[in-house]
Amino acid sequence: MNKKNKIAVTTLGCKVNQFESASFITGFKEADCEVIPFADSADIYIINTCAVTGRASQQSRQILRRAIRTNPEARIMVTGCYAQIAAEQLFEIGQNKNQGNNNICIIGNGNKHLLVETALRHDLPDMVMLTGKIREKKEICPLPVRRFSGRTRAFLRIQDGCNNFCSYCIIPYCRGQSRSSKLSSLLEQMDIFVEEGYREIIITGINVGKYGLDLNEGEDIYSLLDKLCRRYPETRIRLSSIEPAEVNERLLELMTRCNNFMPHLHIPLQSGDDRILQLMNRKYTVELFVEKIKKIIFALPHAAIGCDVLTGFPGEDSKAAENTWRLLSNLPISYLHIFPYSSRPGTPAASFRKQVSPDDKRERIKQLQKINDDKKILFYLANRKKSHRVLIENRNNKNGLLHGFSANYIPLQFKGSENLIRQVMSVRYEKLKDGKPLANIEINNE
Repeated sequence: MNKKNKIAVTTLGCKVNQFESASFITGFKEADCEVIPFADSADIYIINTCAVTGRASQQSRQILRRAIRTNPEARIMVTGCYAQIAAEQLFEIGQNKNQGNNNICIIGNGNKHLLVETALRHDLPDMVMLTGKIREKKEICPLPVRRFSGRTRAFLRIQDGCNNFCSYCIIPYCRGQSRSSKLSSLLEQMDIFVEEGYREIIITGINVGKYGLDLNEGEDIYSLLDKLCRRYPETRIRLSSIEPAEVNERLLELMTRCNNFMPHLHIPLQSGDDRILQLMNRKYTVELFVEKIKKIIFALPHAAIGCDVLTGFPGEDSKAAENTWRLLSNLPISYLHIFPYSSRPGTPAASFRKQVSPDDKRERIKQLQKINDDKKILFYLANRKKSHRVLIENRNNKNGLLHGFSANYIPLQFKGSENLIRQVMSVRYEKLKDGKPLANIEINNE
């Protein structure tokens, strides 16, 4: 009997990367390989990197060095956004004589569908680069997924790439132009997820609002969501992130009409100052953003609304920072994702004057974090003493309580049996204790 190849996979960054890594694992298991923890000694390491911040790039390099130390004889496949733009730097790490490893293969974002086959080749040379010209790619990589290890919810990647070219963002250079999956492929993938017992699917991509615009199928993000909600009425559909301009009447009508479309939107703001938005090459104004939030709340009063905020952008003075704080404090949003600006070589903003000092960034992050904490508590309190349908995900090892998210993305904890995990149950949210929303399972569950 041949010995099984031991495969270790680690993933940095976004939900799209997580989807793609799940596809790698699916492929390796179908090839009769054994998938093991990344900290163990493997025959093949897969590192799916991120480049959205300087820290993510640094972590990508650190993980490569760690894999080399763990097993200097292993084959190492490096892919993802940092691999796409920094292949030479990764090769230099592998060629370091003190590390002793030359068996490194770089797989670009446009060739991820070749990763499993390439990793298992017996005749693979020591140093291989399959990056290609990502901006010339016209089609999305086919990457089928069977399961997400340890996850109750599945990600459905509908689109890759971005045409926005925000001045701070490296992603269009890493992932190329917007490319969509065909409807037939998405329905096949959804059928697999339903067959595997997933009760909630998160629709994800790099810029999901541009779905279908590169195809000739007559589909867009709104018609796709409508089809998914209708075809899979027992499956919860949750949208990941969508641009402000793409939040319109069609989307809100869908969300109010379809019971399985979760009332939760994540919308990148980035700055609450029009001058900074213009420098960022963001294609909306503060006024438009406020208008969109008001329309969401009018249509869906109990919806969760999350926002991305990028602080410390070049030229963001104290007045611009205060404009952002004031705007966020007054908006009926639920939570923030906060990012300090990280200069990315190759982007226009990297050469902008008036770079913000690290100390000022830290102070602004503290202020935003306080706003985030206050918003979360207000949102949690507004939803007390109400029934919520919760997908039960796991048990909290510290307190023994079951954990799951409500339709409007409240993380609820409650007592219950282990066999309830992966089920959707009605719970009554009773109280907020130490910032944690606590609930009880309702007796009359379906």
